Amino acid sequence: MVRASMSEDILEDIFAKAVKARIFKKRDILSPDYVPERLPHRENEIRKVGSVLAQALKGNKPNNLFIYGLTGTGKTAVTLYVLRRLKTKALELGLRVNYVYVNTRQRDTPYKVLSDIASSIGLRIPFTGLSTAEVYVRLVKALSRERGVLIVVLDEIDWLVRKRGDDILYRLTRIGNELPGDSMKVSIIGITNDIRFVEMLDARVRSSLGEEEIVFPPYNAEQLNDILSERAREAFYPEAIKRGVISYCAALAAREHGDARRALDLLRVAGEIAEREGSSYVDVEHVKKAWIQIERNRAKEIVSSLPLHARLVLKAILEATKDKPYTTTGELYEVYTNLAKKIGIEVVTQRRISDILSELDMLGIISAQIISRGRYGKTRIIKLSVDETTVVSALEEVSREKQQNFYHPNN
Repeated sequence: MVRASMSEDILEDIFAKAVKARIFKKRDILSPDYVPERLPHRENEIRKVGSVLAQALKGNKPNNLFIYGLTGTGKTAVTLYVLRRLKTKALELGLRVNYVYVNTRQRDTPYKVLSDIASSIGLRIPFTGLSTAEVYVRLVKALSRERGVLIVVLDEIDWLVRKRGDDILYRLTRIGNELPGDSMKVSIIGITNDIRFVEMLDARVRSSLGEEEIVFPPYNAEQLNDILSERAREAFYPEAIKRGVISYCAALAAREHGDARRALDLLRVAGEIAEREGSSYVDVEHVKKAWIQIERNRAKEIVSSLPLHARLVLKAILEATKDKPYTTTGELYEVYTNLAKKIGIEVVTQRRISDILSELDMLGIISAQIISRGRYGKTRIIKLSVDETTVVSALEEVSREKQQNFYHPNN
């Protein structure tokens, strides 16, 4: 009974602090899923997306659209913002314009993607039991009975294509060819964080999807400061943010490829840390703690999703930079080759390792800067961009979660 009473006292203390906290007014405003009424510094992109999709207000099929840019550049927010405004305008005009948003990183099979699209027009697809081909046939039949315009947003589309190939993408971009002229018109918007993803697509898919293309540039520190300031005014109570916090968050995120999502996460987590500590305000020290926490979580998330050879490259970088600040492409490939042979797996080509390095660089885990060595050609200066202990810990945790050795070929 004494132990239970002590537990109750602990929780009462935690609950009391949470109730008294005057940090957050509307925490959800800092969520990456929140789409604000205004999107600063994305006016040009809003105009471009809106210009492409406006054809739906004439009853026409908008061109398929491919949107790409680094993480946190506002691609999804702008797309959803324009689509919501488009749907509202269509209702005013008495037109039927609808859209469906599918994050293919979460809905990572063609079956799930088709099921979500079907659901948006009221077609129920069983959770399992049908072939993907049968689901597609049912979808086409259902669409042939509908009228209006349907815009399908496939976010993080690179995840689906890498895992399942681009056949489903080709089918969706060409679905209009299988529908009668007076039936529902379907447009596809593909969104990816990988600016090199388009190069992976089959030429037919590339031409079908890339009828229109928009590239979102990264935000700079000043732009991030504006974005954070607007959100902070709604998300926090007055006086809850100390001077310098917003600019510090913006500067850190600008250093990470101008990632607005990172900046918002940083501000939110700093507020959560301040709240848990019983502080009445958020200061720069809370931001520093938030940065460490986010880096650990991010490294774990990224490393857990990496295939074996990418994790092996990370391990090789750790070994090659034990006693020096960086390694080079040739040296790294030698270390990687030795590791691969040691565990008995087939070595991939140096070109493939170069692609893996580019992917890790894009994810912000490493820095891989190309430099000229004069008559000796070019090479890459490779080093970790995150704390070494964080990467080591993440690799070890992935190993434990899989309940097998990190180097196992099936890992």
